Amino acid sequence: MARVIVVAPTWLGDAVMALPALADLRRHHADDTMHVAARASVAPLYTMVPHVDGVLTLTSRGGWSPRRWRTDALTLSAGRYDAAYLFPNSFASALVARASLIPARVGFASDARSWLLTRAVAKPRAGTHQAEYYQHLIARAVGAPAGPRFACVVAGAAARARAEAQLQTAGISRGQRFVVLAPGAAYGTAKQWLPERFAELARLLENADRSSVLVGSAADARVCARISSLAPGVVDLSGQTDLATLAGVLALAEVCVSNDSGAMHLAGAVGTRVIALFGPTDERRTSPLTAGANAAGHRIASTPVFCRPCMLRECPIDHRCMTRISAAHVATLVREQED
Repeated sequence: MARVIVVAPTWLGDAVMALPALADLRRHHADDTMHVAARASVAPLYTMVPHVDGVLTLTSRGGWSPRRWRTDALTLSAGRYDAAYLFPNSFASALVARASLIPARVGFASDARSWLLTRAVAKPRAGTHQAEYYQHLIARAVGAPAGPRFACVVAGAAARARAEAQLQTAGISRGQRFVVLAPGAAYGTAKQWLPERFAELARLLENADRSSVLVGSAADARVCARISSLAPGVVDLSGQTDLATLAGVLALAEVCVSNDSGAMHLAGAVGTRVIALFGPTDERRTSPLTAGANAAGHRIASTPVFCRPCMLRECPIDHRCMTRISAAHVATLVREQED
């Protein structure tokens, strides 16, 4: 029986989009032990992913950090793994895998690191969905056919119980229907729908007897506070949920309205209907996945302007790709998802 370690992507959204490839790899290594190594911000995700045998937390946070690289190499070395599959494209991830003396090291040929790998796979053509990108790596590395493009995350009973308790403390009673609003986006402000539009949407939903719950990291607290000031009826949980509890909140929600962000991808993976707001980024590459064949589909809200998708972090003109998405239109999509 072989021991396999998968080094996870850095960001939550990418980690979710890599789940179909992880499922492909699991089928290939059906009788082997498969662990996942991930940054602290992402590692809890894999405790909610079926058929992962163990999760290691890495210390590296990006950038130049030889001390953290040595620590991570020792962590991987202690696992005595036979093979490592590297989803990140970074030089550092390959260096750590090589330093840990794992015999077989597979990853994309990128960042001048091919010499550190035992199997360097050429990147696929541009324009594919990120989930297909990761599946390409596994298919070329081990010959495993790409399976369905589903991302399944299970928010267990404990996570749901914590979510229910937090919601009840904030004023959402058990069984009450609510919509999650996720106004953050780590990539940059260009991806963010205006706080005023989120507030307008919350007021429209309140008029239709729907409560709104804001979620986000501590970094999103400021924008969530702005929305709360404009729509006093919303519940603000930003900065108050760990990843498992956030998954529980999303799983209990009727619909999630989100920018192109980690929360958007997590919502889709726990089986919640998503209204995804796309501006500078490309929905053909990063649209949310569904949790399975019977899961509800998602809706994309975007504006056909000449400059999108530009992939810029900050808009150099008037942010028309996002400002032209109206709250009334998104409210209509929410109602359609609820029906």
